[in-house]
Amino acid sequence: MNMHIKVFSGSQIFANRLSQLLDEIEVPYLIKDNKESGRLAGFGTLGNSVDVFIYESDLEKAQNTIDDFKQEIEADK
Repeated sequence: MNMHIKVFSGSQIFANRLSQLLDEIEVPYLIKDNKESGRLAGFGTLGNSVDVFIYESDLEKAQNTIDDFKQEIEADK
């Protein structure tokens, strides 16, 4: 069974950028927006509330892209 693993947790803007990068290398992903889910359920969340998941089997293919992305956002802080 192919399991999802979390590769990023942060803001919606950063999650969208990572999803674009994953699209470019043709790696499927799943975005879980905890803040929006909480809003729809009637409660809120704090902090980094958007998670990006990929299949465990795609990690090797995506690792360099994910690492470069994380270095890029760290440099902007």
